[in-house]
Amino acid sequence: MQNRFYQSFDIERRDKSVPINTEDYRSPFQQDRDRIIHTGAFRRLQNKTQVFFSGEYDFYRTRLTHSIEVAQIGRGICQRLQSASDLLSDDYFVDSDLVEACCLSHDLGHPPYGHTGERVIHEKMKPFGGFEGNAQTLRLLGNTAFGEVKGINPTRGMVDGVLKYKTFYSELDNPTNHFIYDNQKDWLDFVFAGRSFPEGVAPGKQRDAHKSIECQIMDWADDTAYSLNDIADGIQAGFLTIEKIEKWASRKELTDNESDLVKSLLDNIIRRNRVESTIGYKIGQFIRYAELEEQEHFLADLTNRYRYKLVIPAEIKEECKLYKKMAFEIVFQSQQMRQLDRKADLVLSRLFDEYANFYIRKEPGRGKDHYQLFSDEEEERIFADGLSQSDRARIVCDTIARMTDGVVRRNYKRLFDVDYGSIGDLVSG
Repeated sequence: MQNRFYQSFDIERRDKSVPINTEDYRSPFQQDRDRIIHTGAFRRLQNKTQVFFSGEYDFYRTRLTHSIEVAQIGRGICQRLQSASDLLSDDYFVDSDLVEACCLSHDLGHPPYGHTGERVIHEKMKPFGGFEGNAQTLRLLGNTAFGEVKGINPTRGMVDGVLKYKTFYSELDNPTNHFIYDNQKDWLDFVFAGRSFPEGVAPGKQRDAHKSIECQIMDWADDTAYSLNDIADGIQAGFLTIEKIEKWASRKELTDNESDLVKSLLDNIIRRNRVESTIGYKIGQFIRYAELEEQEHFLADLTNRYRYKLVIPAEIKEECKLYKKMAFEIVFQSQQMRQLDRKADLVLSRLFDEYANFYIRKEPGRGKDHYQLFSDEEEERIFADGLSQSDRARIVCDTIARMTDGVVRRNYKRLFDVDYGSIGDLVSG
């Protein structure tokens, strides 16, 4: 049975030179999902930091396990909406394969060492157009996922589903995040079929609020997993203890509802040692409260993906916000985590500067004293004729952002640790 929710507009791919396999048994959105799963970028998420540094312990979440959890929640929301919403039907529904693809890929562009890595690389890239994890995800999907200059040629629905931000770097004053790169305008034009935003929609939050329904579902699935599972990891790691939470709550001006939520967390989860089961129940709650509403939108005549908005009750949003705030202020701002963040800052900064000295700040060349830091393939790109300094900086940025936590550590030790450098060390990459 054909799903009437989507038309040819939604499944169109930007690169029309790639032949369509008419014998493929999969839908275009299933193809998108499968291509993502088989990329190196997806596999590398297993060694990228979510909350605690990857490799520190086997139990805590990495970017990969987080992405899998987000995908499961995203599919759950689709199933919930189809079963409960009068706006949908058996042959008219939000495609869960498309939402899964968006969820699995939403963190592909995020660098090693989590938000610290994103902040450090952005600071280094400010003169060259900045760095943003979501913009880098779009760059991977569109340009570099397969090889150095080839993306997965995603459908329009897929691109739109990961395009959380629609404001360009140069349109913001000293941006720290929530932008796409200036040279990604062609992707925004592709998503919107060349249409401009309505008059009066300013860059920033107003423009970024225009999200397809799949992007909205992905965003709520991410918030659900991020807020609840960070709490679970924080409890298991010993950062969120009864004493620390009570001390934190005593310093805050909490609403009655927030106080009740804190009490429930202490009494029903920590004291009764029911972390996994209760967090799992709450994830189900966050899914069940999702509703669909029809809306007017300037793209609604082109696609049903902008005909609807996801509605979450205010009290559930408040609960989600409380858990994120608690995790940030007790876990991420703890003395131990800030010390680790400082170390990550120093390591990534020094590594970037070393690469920049050879590939950005001076015109690169392969003379007799050439000192090779990148692979042959990366250097072929760096040494290509006609590249500007910003072009070379973006290649350096791609290389570092692609690295896992472990690769960063090994590269750092290889360059700066005099006791590291056996043949085995060199081969291990």
